[in-house]
Amino acid sequence: MIDPPYRTVAVASTFSPRFLQVLAEGKRIRDRLCQQMHLIYVGKCDEETTRKFSDAFLQLELPSDSTIHYQEGDPAVAILAVATANEVDLLVAGALEKEAVLRPFLGNVARRLVREASCSVMLFTKPEQEPKPLGRIVFMAEYSEHGRSALQKALRLAALEKCEKLFVIRVYTTFDEARAKGRSSAPEVAGSELPRTLEEEETALEEFIDSVGQTDVPIEARCIRGNTGYAALDFVQAIEAMLLVVPIDPQQSADGLPPHVSWVTDVIPCNLWVIR
Repeated sequence: MIDPPYRTVAVASTFSPRFLQVLAEGKRIRDRLCQQMHLIYVGKCDEETTRKFSDAFLQLELPSDSTIHYQEGDPAVAILAVATANEVDLLVAGALEKEAVLRPFLGNVARRLVREASCSVMLFTKPEQEPKPLGRIVFMAEYSEHGRSALQKALRLAALEKCEKLFVIRVYTTFDEARAKGRSSAPEVAGSELPRTLEEEETALEEFIDSVGQTDVPIEARCIRGNTGYAALDFVQAIEAMLLVVPIDPQQSADGLPPHVSWVTDVIPCNLWVIR
């Protein structure tokens, strides 16, 4: 068995009505992707919190001596500080989304975790104590070494979840089409990619998928036509995906998210996994 891609997953916990469900999802991800699981609790360590954690560990069959990091202060700041200080590889939290105009919007803490965490982040919109399999997963392709590594992680999770289908997608906008039509007259810039036609984009996507090697996971490549990156959101909702995977190379996006995926910090169509 290949070693898990992450060393430590940390579950950001509050004693909200979904506390046990988020913790159960964290346990599922530990079993699939990580070597060990920690918890982060924003607040004081006292008899009441100790008792609640002990009860939860017993109910979910987690080790009674599981590591809990207590930190007081602003929730987002506290979680990010603990994650950095303890070299956490993957943060798991509830999305705390709210519906508005048929779109589920991220809560403030979850938004900051996605934008500011130096590690990977996984958010669950509707966590369950008995997690359902992630049957349909959407991966937003990034043509880079980091993107290939992220796809390998997604394939590992998909295989262990017995995923029905992994959709690997690229958004092809009207702007991309216009650039491809005008590329013969545009000056070449060293180190930059030439704009592709839709057919060339489809070929590049297939080659990217092939570059990670053989897999038993059913994969479907899709170039999504649309005017903006929100076309990906519409696609994810249309197929009722259970997980959206977004690779973000920290070397290329040190100051936040690249423009084509910045929408994921506002609108979350399903469970979200940001891979850094």
